[in-house]
Amino acid sequence: MIPFSVLDLCPVPEGSRPADAFRNSVRLAQLAEKLGFTRFWLAEHHNMPGIASAATSLVIGHVAGATSTIRVGSGGVMLPNHAPLVIAEQFGTLASLYPGRIDLGLGRAPGTDMGTARALRRDMAQAGEHFPRDVQELMGYFRPVELGQRIQAVPGGGLEVPIWLLGSSLYSAELASLLGLPFAFASHFAPGDMMEALDLYRRNFQPSAALAKPHAMVAINAFVAETDEEAKRLFTSQQQAFINLRRGRPGLLPAPIDDIDAYWSDAERPGVEYALSCSAVGSPQTVERQIRTFLSATRPDELMITGHFHDIEARLRSLEMVAGIRDRLEAAEEIVLKG
Repeated sequence: MIPFSVLDLCPVPEGSRPADAFRNSVRLAQLAEKLGFTRFWLAEHHNMPGIASAATSLVIGHVAGATSTIRVGSGGVMLPNHAPLVIAEQFGTLASLYPGRIDLGLGRAPGTDMGTARALRRDMAQAGEHFPRDVQELMGYFRPVELGQRIQAVPGGGLEVPIWLLGSSLYSAELASLLGLPFAFASHFAPGDMMEALDLYRRNFQPSAALAKPHAMVAINAFVAETDEEAKRLFTSQQQAFINLRRGRPGLLPAPIDDIDAYWSDAERPGVEYALSCSAVGSPQTVERQIRTFLSATRPDELMITGHFHDIEARLRSLEMVAGIRDRLEAAEEIVLKG
């Protein structure tokens, strides 16, 4: 059975502060480790009051220091916001502190609104255009240092930190295939190009020193509760947050509500439902069917679970139930293989 992993954005619920979000992320990572999840990734976003993971490498170090075996990484670092050497030094430091446990997922988007992107990038015209060159420059800093090499990542050289490319379109899928890197698709909020991107990546993959064959990850929102009704209610926090973002009013993560139809307009509903269509919401039985269908359609090498829960206790319970679903799927796969 494929590995299951966790994506976390350090959500800041209404009535709490970023410090609370960091404590919640540690609790979630510790439980994910206990339950046998493979990775715990954090994502870079800026100028969003409801997301506390802007300084992604710092939060990765915080989580890695509170765990011992689970891989911790970025899902991802928005490389055009940074100089490649700076990211190499940051992740070289993380890999030195936590050997064999650090992943570096890279994205091309700014992870914010355009005004904030200008404050981050300064040179908007060239930031995205240089992404392929910046990825290759970053990869070079992790290779063994050569005699006479003038610019080194210290630490970083020779550490071979695993690099992933992340995307929600065909661009990063094609670049990952050409560079021979693992690829993760952001299907949890942008499913439109998912199937075409996975096909393009697999079909055009070029083996590399990093990877002999294509390795694709897809993401799904997972909200599991005792009943379908309770899970749907928990999901309204993420739906409200998505609506607020589209309205240009991002804020703290809202508490669940009983009737999402009273919150969104008739014009907003189709777009939000489509954007969040890669979601498994319901009781364990319902979500197991939904995940099984999703895996059958996408045939990934890994599955990443995410979801913005207002209540950390509900998120922890949901993760425990996802682990049970994973184990049942694995047992069923064993039966099929033996049969």
